[in-house]
Amino acid sequence: MNTPTSAPTVIVLGANGRFGAAVSLAFANAGWSVLAQTRRPLVPALAGHANIVPLKADYNDTAALVAAGRGAAVVVHGLNPLYTQWLKLAQPMADAAMDLAQALGATLMVPGNVYNFGTDMPLDLTEGLAQRAATRKGQVRIAMEQALRQRSSQGLRCVVLRAGDFFGAGRGTWFDLAMVKAVRKGHIDYPGPLDAPHAWAYLPDLARTFVAVAERHDQLQAFEDIHVPGHTLTGAQMVEAIAQAAQTLGWATPAKGWKISGMPWGLFRLLSPLVPILRELVEMQYLWRVPHRLLGNRLQALGIELTATPLHQAVVTTLAEMGPDLGMPVSASADPIAAAT
Repeated sequence: MNTPTSAPTVIVLGANGRFGAAVSLAFANAGWSVLAQTRRPLVPALAGHANIVPLKADYNDTAALVAAGRGAAVVVHGLNPLYTQWLKLAQPMADAAMDLAQALGATLMVPGNVYNFGTDMPLDLTEGLAQRAATRKGQVRIAMEQALRQRSSQGLRCVVLRAGDFFGAGRGTWFDLAMVKAVRKGHIDYPGPLDAPHAWAYLPDLARTFVAVAERHDQLQAFEDIHVPGHTLTGAQMVEAIAQAAQTLGWATPAKGWKISGMPWGLFRLLSPLVPILRELVEMQYLWRVPHRLLGNRLQALGIELTATPLHQAVVTTLAEMGPDLGMPVSASADPIAAAT
């Protein structure tokens, strides 16, 4: 496979997923040569981009990926199984990403989340904070990062970029699957208390942060744990942002005001023994109750000061991208935080 030699090369595993596609575009738009690993044809957002080359191979076919990606400076781990398969597949996928990056001598970049900190996490989440997750997904996340640290002592360079809940750049998270599904009818659902701060990441901004960190590879330690602040919003602030964005787009201006509802967590608990996805969601409900925000101390130390997209613009763009399909049934595979590979 021939790729431009004048530009640095990044391999994005799971490039057809929501995160993978966003980070592929961010690197490509910054002038990088992107090898986009997929099992199927590239999604329309990536197909035809001059700097993006499809790399059709299984994520765990290390030999094929090494042969195609020799010379790559960075590997981005964009693989993410369905929420209901996360416990089974998350670690094997991370292992495959580590194997590839180490074989190439490349820096491995991994998106992280706040699962690691558990139900007693403090408001301010800083790098180096003790990780005491009690949930299964939190414990898997901790184990994954411990494996990354161990590999970093064996020559692999690793960067975890930790962010809040995604919104923007597609569908497949709480924002579109639950909160705004009835926004055209003047109805917004919010999963938690309206007064609790919650960490959010506008995905195009997070993708640009990956590029900025990759371009400072000479300043990075063998293992980096970097927090990306994104937008910290109370439930009330996010609901207001959604309402204002819907009105800007001319979608809804309810004569009797907006209807704001919570999620039926009691019903979810009742049904969770029978419905796997509800069991997974109920386990992580605390994320909506416990106030938290990410502080970007390491980004500041690296001299990275990317301007976040203003909230109103980000929410308007997010809703507009969903267009007329917003509120329509989605694929059964579109579990929250799931990404196609």
